Amino acid sequence: MSTRTWFITGASSGFGRAMTERLLERGDRVAATARKPERLSDLAEKYGDRLWTAALDVTDTATLRAVVEKAFADLGRIDVIVSNAGYGTYGAAEEFTDEAIEAQIATNLLAPVQLTRAVLPHLRAQGGGRIVQLSSAGGQAIFPGGNIYHATKWGIEGFFESVILEVAPFGIGITLVEPGVARTEFGRSMDVAPALDAYAGTPVGQMRQYVEAPAGVTANGPGDPDKIADAILASVDVSPAPRRLTLGSDAYRSVHAALTGRIEELEAAKDLAFSTDFADSQATEWVS
Repeated sequence: MSTRTWFITGASSGFGRAMTERLLERGDRVAATARKPERLSDLAEKYGDRLWTAALDVTDTATLRAVVEKAFADLGRIDVIVSNAGYGTYGAAEEFTDEAIEAQIATNLLAPVQLTRAVLPHLRAQGGGRIVQLSSAGGQAIFPGGNIYHATKWGIEGFFESVILEVAPFGIGITLVEPGVARTEFGRSMDVAPALDAYAGTPVGQMRQYVEAPAGVTANGPGDPDKIADAILASVDVSPAPRRLTLGSDAYRSVHAALTGRIEELEAAKDLAFSTDFADSQATEWVS
């Protein structure tokens, strides 16, 4: 396996940190971005110029574009873009402030869209590359209180489903990563909305007790962050790029149940769907 150059957002913690460490250990170059890049100083001291760092709040689109331009200018070819930065929110839809909703959408949905738009001209010019987007099992399955988080993950999956078809002619592959609950800092960094008494006895209120537990929602998750990082990195060696990586037994079970349920609902509605066509219509299909 030849060495590669990687660009990773949210590289100072969680999966981003785990991937950065592994890549540097095996001899690759990494352009690592984070809100607080000083948290990568130990890696900079150890690996020298194989680690390129930049401060980046991914919601600042102008800065994001400038950082992407500088990374390509300084490093030349970048083989893999890992869009990893993100966080979770929890609460009933009416419990959130407008600002909390806008911040979640800006980080988890708009920032990956803008990152993709910024890197695509470079990837096309160099004849190809790979984009890895961190989504979630919550991009396919849902839980009460995850409404805004799910909106961002379902949204980014829809975005990339389309972009995959758009950029395939340029040799650019894209993979959506759907982890379950893993033992990272994700749970402690969640933005939990203030509770409304009306939801105390509902599924949202019951789930809130788990989310607000002192150890955090991810403390006892089944997912091993190191194994997940290894699986993500290994996927880049697979050709063509896998469209999705569903990682974790809990992710598999929840996504399987969600997809099976939706197929059952769709089949139950088949006769109604066909009944709304013109009598002389010709069948058409969406491109997939």
